[in-house]
Amino acid sequence: MPDFPVSVWIAAAVSVAFVVFFLAAWQSYRSLSPIRPLPDSADRKVAEPDCMVVIPARNEEAVIARAVASLPPDSVIVVDDASEDGTADAAEKAGAGVVAAPPLPKRGIGKANACAAGARLLTSRWVLFADADIRFEPGFLGAAVAAAEANGLSVVSIHLDPEYGSFAEHVLVPYARALVYGGANPRTNAPALFTGNCLLVQREAYNFLGTHIAVVTHLAEDVKLTSLAARHRLKLAIVRAPGLGRRRYYEGFRGIYRGIERHAFRFMVVNWMIGGVILLAALCSASWLPLLAWLAWDKQWIAAALFALLPVVTLRPWYRNWLSALSAPLAIYLILPALARGLVSAVRGKPISWKGRTVRAVS
Repeated sequence: MPDFPVSVWIAAAVSVAFVVFFLAAWQSYRSLSPIRPLPDSADRKVAEPDCMVVIPARNEEAVIARAVASLPPDSVIVVDDASEDGTADAAEKAGAGVVAAPPLPKRGIGKANACAAGARLLTSRWVLFADADIRFEPGFLGAAVAAAEANGLSVVSIHLDPEYGSFAEHVLVPYARALVYGGANPRTNAPALFTGNCLLVQREAYNFLGTHIAVVTHLAEDVKLTSLAARHRLKLAIVRAPGLGRRRYYEGFRGIYRGIERHAFRFMVVNWMIGGVILLAALCSASWLPLLAWLAWDKQWIAAALFALLPVVTLRPWYRNWLSALSAPLAIYLILPALARGLVSAVRGKPISWKGRTVRAVS
């Protein structure tokens, strides 16, 4: 066995763990079945699928009009969840029907309450619940409904491509997504990856489950709704829709920081093992710089040069190009405080603030 310094052996072990985790994360994401755009002829046949869209919105004046305009005309209901800005006016001008969310029930979560209020007005066969920060491409709704019907699905969580605005989003969001898919594998922890930001449900099945009212007090209302559907043996799926829509996860550094804190909190509430795995992966990643300095101190220049490339090469699939991937080491250290704060808050049972409301851990 070669007589290498301890620093080289430790760096090698960390490299293996790093590569295994993030390779598994990429394979986890790629394992999601893709929704494909319909051929032109088929797209014309289902140009107006029997599906209405509910967008719960709280203080989304900056993005709501774009979301509404990206969907078929007269297909959108925006539920204004006590916004303090011009969300309702912007949505109405963009062509959506706008209703006000009813008062929150005791310990109720605003989003679930708004979703239930919007769906209550609909009679369509399908309902799509979508966040205000999503921009859909033409043909999305027809392709999504066609895929669900072809596979006999009742509940479909649709993962969209990310959209970046600020430098912070370019740096942090790809790494955050890698951590999520590495911690929650769709084959072993599928419910944790069911997200309500783009959720397609068959209305009859949705009503049978009790609508969002049945989960109105739950922080992870989408996961809880999915668990109810699984308990009743409804057919579920998590899919991705490359090229059919984009979601801007969070705006700017502050928005990302708060979003990561909330999702870390959410994972610990839903399944503490997932939160623990994500935190361990983040801590392992954060050992990169100290180990790199140790290799340089030991004058292991070849090992140091190879180890220096580890985050960039391993995380490259999550970034748009090699130049963007150079920012991966920065993401490792910027995300860690938000991640740790959210996890610790969940463990200690402390509430967090989200969009001006206090959110408590009700699983």
